[in-house]
Amino acid sequence: MTDQQAQSEYDALVYDLDGTLVRLDVDWGAVTEEVAAVLRARGLETEGSLWDLLQRAEEAGERYRRAVEDVIADHERAGARSADRLPLADELPAGVPTGVCSMNCEAACRIALELHGLDGHVDAVVGRDTVTAHKPDPEPLLATVDALGAGPQATLFVGDSDSDRVTAERAGVDFQPVADRR
Repeated sequence: MTDQQAQSEYDALVYDLDGTLVRLDVDWGAVTEEVAAVLRARGLETEGSLWDLLQRAEEAGERYRRAVEDVIADHERAGARSADRLPLADELPAGVPTGVCSMNCEAACRIALELHGLDGHVDAVVGRDTVTAHKPDPEPLLATVDALGAGPQATLFVGDSDSDRVTAERAGVDFQPVADRR
């Protein structure tokens, strides 16, 4: 689908960030190891993915969540400062209200968008820390859609992961994989 098709079919367009518009320069394996060390030092289980560890920290309480969130966000902000621009970023401006809904912290999203001159083309940014839930919960995507003044049925979400697809389904928003836009 071209940006002209998006303009005629949808009132708003929402993109995931990392892997969609840009690629953050983050060693996710190193982040996972560092987060595991934080949890291990606090006596918590450290098996699973980074997002499993974040969930475990959230379930353990605010101080655990904050410690883990600080580690992840530090890496994301640093990685945003040297993020690579991806081809889909060339679709901006899209001609309709446009947002970003990301599992990355909001500050990292804003840094990467600014680095590549995309910030002036994005009307709303919702990161992992902007609302109380994170993808694949529909709350962040619905918050982005609401900030754009659109309805879920009139919005297209473009992302690169199964989590993005599930988020869109749960929010009642049409979804298009990045691969289909190339």
